[in-house]
Amino acid sequence: MSKTARFTVDPRLATLLGENYRSSEQALKELIDNAWDADAENVWVELPAKDLPNITCFEGEIRVADDGVGMTEQEVRGAYLRVARNRISKGKFTVGKKREVKGRKGVGKFAGLVMGNKMTVETVARGVCTTLGIDKEAVLSSTSDLESVDLPIATEGVGGDRTGTKVILRELSQALRFPDPQTLRELLALEYGREDDFCIYVNGEPVAHEDLPGESHSASSSLAVAGSSRLRFTIMEKPKARSAGVLVKVSGKVVGRPTFFGLEEDETIPRKALKRIVGEVEVDGLEDVVTADWGGFIENSRAYEELRDWVVSQIRPEIERVFQREVNLAKARRQKEINRRLAQMPEHRRDFARRELDRIFSKHWAESDDKIDTIIELVLDAFEKDEYYFVCEHIQQASQADVAQLAEALEDFGLTDAALMTQQARRRLQALDYLEQLANDDETLEATIHKALEANLWVFGIEHALISSNRTLKRVVESFLDRKYSGNRADQRPDLFLGQDPHEHKLLIEFKRSAATVGREAEAQAKTYRDELTPHFGHMKIMVIGGKVDPKMSAAYQEQDLVFTTYNALISRARSQLEWLLGGLRSGEL
Repeated sequence: MSKTARFTVDPRLATLLGENYRSSEQALKELIDNAWDADAENVWVELPAKDLPNITCFEGEIRVADDGVGMTEQEVRGAYLRVARNRISKGKFTVGKKREVKGRKGVGKFAGLVMGNKMTVETVARGVCTTLGIDKEAVLSSTSDLESVDLPIATEGVGGDRTGTKVILRELSQALRFPDPQTLRELLALEYGREDDFCIYVNGEPVAHEDLPGESHSASSSLAVAGSSRLRFTIMEKPKARSAGVLVKVSGKVVGRPTFFGLEEDETIPRKALKRIVGEVEVDGLEDVVTADWGGFIENSRAYEELRDWVVSQIRPEIERVFQREVNLAKARRQKEINRRLAQMPEHRRDFARRELDRIFSKHWAESDDKIDTIIELVLDAFEKDEYYFVCEHIQQASQADVAQLAEALEDFGLTDAALMTQQARRRLQALDYLEQLANDDETLEATIHKALEANLWVFGIEHALISSNRTLKRVVESFLDRKYSGNRADQRPDLFLGQDPHEHKLLIEFKRSAATVGREAEAQAKTYRDELTPHFGHMKIMVIGGKVDPKMSAAYQEQDLVFTTYNALISRARSQLEWLLGGLRSGEL
C-alpha cells in the first residue's frame, strides 16, 4: 500500500541556527545585514550601558532599528517566517538601491535568539505596523513541529509614509559574551564604514572606517586641477583582502571599487602590507572625467593623475614606516639564533647571508612565524654547507642501491645555494622521497633510519630544525645503553637520539623499526629511558617513531611532552611545508 511522508522541523532548529555564530557581535551584525537588504539608509543600534551581576539575564534591551522598506503582515507571514528561504531567489540585488544582497540562507532572523530569550519585531509598511513576538522558551518547549508553533502577531494602522523595522531583544542571555560596542563598531566599519548611503549608529555614534583597529590618518589639499580633496585611511593591524583599498568619492558618490592608486606595482611594498590599507578620498573636481557607468575614470585624465600622485604621497611614507617597524620586530624575535648560526659560517659568507635574510624579512614579514622560520632555516642551511651538488649526485647514484647506501647519502645531505631557493626546496622533496623508501622498507633497521634522520632534523618540523646533538650528549647516551643493555640484553638495545636546541630544550627520540607498531609498551620504555637520563640533563621531551601507531594510543591520553608518530607522518608534514614554499615561489607571493 502506497503512503506518503513529510519533512518535520524540530523547534530546536531555532537554537541550533542561532548559535552558529562566533560571538554576540557577529550575531548582531546579521540584523544589520537585514537592514542593508531592506534598502535602509540609517540603522540605529542601542546596547545597554553595562553588564549587571544577574546570573540569568541582563537588565535592559538591545534594539536594532532601520528606515528600510519594512514588511506588511503578509510579507512577515510568507517571507520572514519562512525558514531557510533563499533570499536571492528574486535577484542578487535589492529592488530600490540595487545593493548586492547580504542574506542568502534566510536564517539570520535566528541571530536575535542567541542574545535574547524574547524577540519582538515591529515593522512598518504601507501605513500599517505589524508586531511579531517570538519567545525562545516557548519555541523550545513545543513538542510539535516548528511550523506548528503559534507566534503572537498584531497589526495597527499608523498612517503616513514612515517605513522601517525595529528588532527588540529582551531577557538577554549570558550564553555568549555581552556585545561590546567597540568590537561591534570595528566589525561593522570593515564592511560598511565607507558606504555613502548606509549610516550605522551604535549608541548614538556613527560607525566609520576610523573605528578599525590600527593607525588612522587624514589629510586634505586643494589640488590645482582635481580641486578640494580629503583623504582618510587606516593601516589595519591585520590584512583584509576583501575590504582593502581606498574608495574614491566624487561629489559624495562612489566611483568604482577600492584602489591602491598604483602602489600595487611597487615591488618594495609587499602585497600583504597594501591589504592592510582601508580608506576613502573625497574629491570635488573629477565629475567630468568619470565614466558613464561611474565604474572608473577616463584614462590619461590630468585631474585623476594629480589626485593619484597626491594620495600616493600621503600613503607611501606611512605604510613604509609601519612596514619597517614590523620588519624590525620580526627580525628581533629571531636575531639571537641568527647571530649564533652566522657566527659559525666562514667570514666571507656572512655578509651574503645577512643580505639574503634582510630580503626575506622585507618580503615575508606578514607571513606566520612558522612560514618565515621555514624559509630562514632553508637559507641558513644553504650558507652553512657546501657539499650540495656532490651529495645530490651521490643520492642519484644510490637510488637503485641498498638502504644502507641511501642512508649514507642522506646523512651528508645539505643545502648550500640561497640564490636558488626553489632548487633547494625541490632537493629536499627529493630527499623525502628517499626517506620514504627507507620508511616503507620493512627491512630497514632502527640504526639505519636514525642515521638518515639525524642528519636531516628539518624533517621533524621547524620547531625541531635547530635541534642538534654533541659529543657530551652522545657519550652519556652510549654509556647508558652500554650499561643497561649488555650481555644477554644486548639484542634488546634501543636506538636513541638525544638533542638540544640553543635554548637547551632537550628532545629524546626513540627510533623503532619501520615495520614496528608503537603502543603502550613503547610508552613505558620511553619513560624509563627518560627517567634514567633526566639526572644528567634535566627535563626532556620524548618522541617515539615507528611504522605505525597503535590506534588504542588515543591522543587524549598522551602526555604533553610525550609524542608518538610514524615515519610517514613526519615525511608528509615536511613535504607539505616544502610544497607550500614551492607554491608561493611559483605564484610570486614569496
